[in-house]
Amino acid sequence: GKLPIIGVGGIDSVEAAGEKIDAGASMVQVYTGWVYRGPFFARELANALKSQGENWI
Repeated sequence: GKLPIIGVGGIDSVEAAGEKIDAGASMVQVYTGWVYRGPFFARELANALKSQGENWI
């Protein structure tokens, strides 16, 4: 089967998450964004990625 890849480190924006996804990550860890941008960052990120056409969220 496929081995999942988790993109981590410095994800504090939609662009940073997109870079990890484009590089092959099947998931991203958003701790940095959560710490610096608050607890709603994950929701903001998911909504932004959905609006860009990501359908796996």
